[in-house]
Amino acid sequence: MMSRSYTNLLDLASGNFPVMGRDRDRRRMSRVMTVPGSICELDDDQAVSVSSDNQSSLAGDRMIVVLNLLPLKVKRRPDNKGWSFSWNEDSLLLRIKDGLPEDMEVLFVGSLSVDVDPIEQDDVSSYLLDKFRCVPTFLPPNILEKYYEGFCKRHLWPLFHYMLPFSPDHGGRFDRSMWEAYVSANKIFSQKVVEVLNPEDDYVWIHDYHLMVLPTFLRRRFNRLRIGFFLHSPFPSSELYRTLPVREEILKALLCSDLVGFHTFDYARHFLSCCSRMLGLEYQSKRGYIGLEYYGRTVGIKIMPVGIHMGHIESMKKIADKELKCKELKQQFEGKTVLLGVDDLDIFKGINLKLLAMEHMLKQHPKWQGQAVLVQIANPMRGKGIDLEEIQAEIQESCKRINKQFGKPGYEPIVYIDRSVSSSECMAYYSVAECVVVTAVRDGMNLTPYEYIVCRQGVSGAETDSGVEGPDKSMIVVSEFIGCSPSLSGAIRINPWNVEATAEAMNEAVSMAEQEKQLRHEKHYRYVSTHDVAYWSRSFLQDMERTCADHFRKRCYGIGLGFGFRVVSLDPNFRKLSVDDIVNAYIKSKSRAIFLDYDGTVMPQNSIIKSPSANVISILNKISGDSNNTVFIVSGRGRESLTNWFSPCRKLGLAAEHGYFLRWEQEQEWEVCSQTSDFGWMHLAEPVMQSYTDATDGSCIEKKESAIVWQYRDADSGFGFSQAKEMLDHLESVLANEPVAVKSGQFIVEVKPQANTGVFDEKYDRFNHTTCISLGFLDTTIVLISTLRGVTKGLVAEKVFTSLVEKGKRADFVLCIGDDRSDEDMFEIIGDALSRNIISYDTKVFACTVGQKPSKAKYYLDDTSEVVLMLDSLADATDTPVTSDDEPEDSD
Repeated sequence: MMSRSYTNLLDLASGNFPVMGRDRDRRRMSRVMTVPGSICELDDDQAVSVSSDNQSSLAGDRMIVVLNLLPLKVKRRPDNKGWSFSWNEDSLLLRIKDGLPEDMEVLFVGSLSVDVDPIEQDDVSSYLLDKFRCVPTFLPPNILEKYYEGFCKRHLWPLFHYMLPFSPDHGGRFDRSMWEAYVSANKIFSQKVVEVLNPEDDYVWIHDYHLMVLPTFLRRRFNRLRIGFFLHSPFPSSELYRTLPVREEILKALLCSDLVGFHTFDYARHFLSCCSRMLGLEYQSKRGYIGLEYYGRTVGIKIMPVGIHMGHIESMKKIADKELKCKELKQQFEGKTVLLGVDDLDIFKGINLKLLAMEHMLKQHPKWQGQAVLVQIANPMRGKGIDLEEIQAEIQESCKRINKQFGKPGYEPIVYIDRSVSSSECMAYYSVAECVVVTAVRDGMNLTPYEYIVCRQGVSGAETDSGVEGPDKSMIVVSEFIGCSPSLSGAIRINPWNVEATAEAMNEAVSMAEQEKQLRHEKHYRYVSTHDVAYWSRSFLQDMERTCADHFRKRCYGIGLGFGFRVVSLDPNFRKLSVDDIVNAYIKSKSRAIFLDYDGTVMPQNSIIKSPSANVISILNKISGDSNNTVFIVSGRGRESLTNWFSPCRKLGLAAEHGYFLRWEQEQEWEVCSQTSDFGWMHLAEPVMQSYTDATDGSCIEKKESAIVWQYRDADSGFGFSQAKEMLDHLESVLANEPVAVKSGQFIVEVKPQANTGVFDEKYDRFNHTTCISLGFLDTTIVLISTLRGVTKGLVAEKVFTSLVEKGKRADFVLCIGDDRSDEDMFEIIGDALSRNIISYDTKVFACTVGQKPSKAKYYLDDTSEVVLMLDSLADATDTPVTSDDEPEDSD
């Protein structure tokens, strides 16, 4: 049975998600339900954001763990009436609660491994919520097949394991209907989360690639919900990931989380590279924490490999001892050296590579013939694997060939077990193995080595059949392409594709001195025993708390449609500029200072036509023509362009090249805001830039009158950014004794003269040098400004304010609008102008940035069209006569 809100798959996949909770006439339900159902009864205002003043219905925080499969074992009752449920002790995610505070309640949301008849679903849901604190998600069969076996297993899983769909038989072509089913399934999961969610108090922790777009659905409903996501599989490099047709949708969905976790830095690095190349986001590292600035929100990046549950492994080892399985295996392999492989049967586990390495070892080291045995356990696939029959045939053929060549009565070098092996039996095999060999060509974490280490340590407080403590040495040969490899510094790391090197590593492992084996084992055991699953979950929760600390302090806005949806997090005092408010203040004022950036403010940034429209010229001409107004266009462009474009505006002031050149009116001459007339440093800077231009395809040099700029907007973003950092150091070294400032900004490195003026004190120098680094714009790039104080747009505002004071017309109205970092200097100057007594105490100040992003400005407008409309309103108000309250206008 499927809710009506899930039926339009095309809308879901395209991102046109139906808004939940539109029916205001329905009765409001409790957020925590004891009967399963779909909460569409939440009124819309409070469903959209958690800024509601309602008190939490729970006393403390809860953790809602969302995963594809609930950690439950399910089987039909013998009488075929109902179901029997029990915890799946082998599920690692069941142990998450071990690392959480004792008073934190944990709820699990996920699907079941069996099909439950729709008639039984309500009863099953009630029972599981009551007895197990689990909320089952029932996916319709037509969605389940395309969601799990389709998009997850035929698209995401192969791609994340570095397999490209070169042909329909290898990975499969992208199927839009499978993507739609994936989106639909994630939406159904979100509905189930909402049923039990208390957004003010709950944490939501989402797991693995099955649910990567779930954060978008939850964030659309609750802007301040604390959401964490952990990926248990590898994350591919950007070169592979970019082949996914829905690459940006998935990235943006993950960025709706507050914290995104990975097993290794390699996986995190690939994710960050994708965000950089496809979304233009650069990460920052601060005090050991990595974060992505995304519309004012800091999305934390967590790197922490998951651990095992020590108690569960030890209990399984006890069961194996009790059932005499260890004793049986010791008798079976008495006098033999056992190497062990435990893998799922799939294309990425490299089982046949392991067999080939064993064959090579027996050939190269004949002493192991009749002595060494490789026991390979191949657990059945949990889903429909790719090329499974071919893999099985290849493995069986290798086993037959090796056993035929090297086997003899009573000895087979390969023992192949292609059945499901219980946990206790697996522990028994661990206990008799001298070495574990993992040759996966790509894997997420792979905890087989961890489990082996604990089993070889023996069981605390127990004795083996011989009456002495269990073995305390172990050897591991591990692929460098799996997540646990970096954590096992004592293991022998191998490239599984190099069969000869793998064979030598296996020989080295079993031939190593006993004392060396013990030392390596002790080192591994110390790490594995202290970095268990409880440590992992506790660390993740702590990082979630830290990342979400400012959630309820900032103002949050949800903007965008579909998977373009994102939450903008801003300072509480940051708000949209009201046209009515600014027009009223404009009319009442008598001395006005207006500063306007050009590109990105009055002219769209990506416009092919760079000259201003006739409408903009008309508006500026009208505003600047008022004798009470001092209006400046403050731009980074050269004075020739500005002169030509704004020639109709006779009273308009122009500041070119970020304020290096200044002209108050058309009739006046251009002023140079720096006493520097020697530009000999350009002959030093240009050759350096030219060498980087030659080496960086897509970069170019722009020479201005007062500055020289290296641009790399059209270059590869990663390489260009790296070259820019290198160039910055190079130029600062070459120009160390020159009176210039060197900085890197948004796809540029610029060299320009420093200002020979005292208007900037040390406070502004500190702002330029440090504060700019922390400004979280969408196009985040690190801004580094040398300690030399350079010419900035802030200097223009300073000069205008000072000039008005000298004329006895101290400004009582200030409007400053800009869209990028260079405009932050003006916002900073304006913010401090009152304390420096260069504007009136009652001055109406409107510092406004374009776009909702963190800024020194207190106001924003969404885009250039809104800026032009606002200026048009001021132009209309310019004709309004200024009158005082006690001197009414003449009726004539």
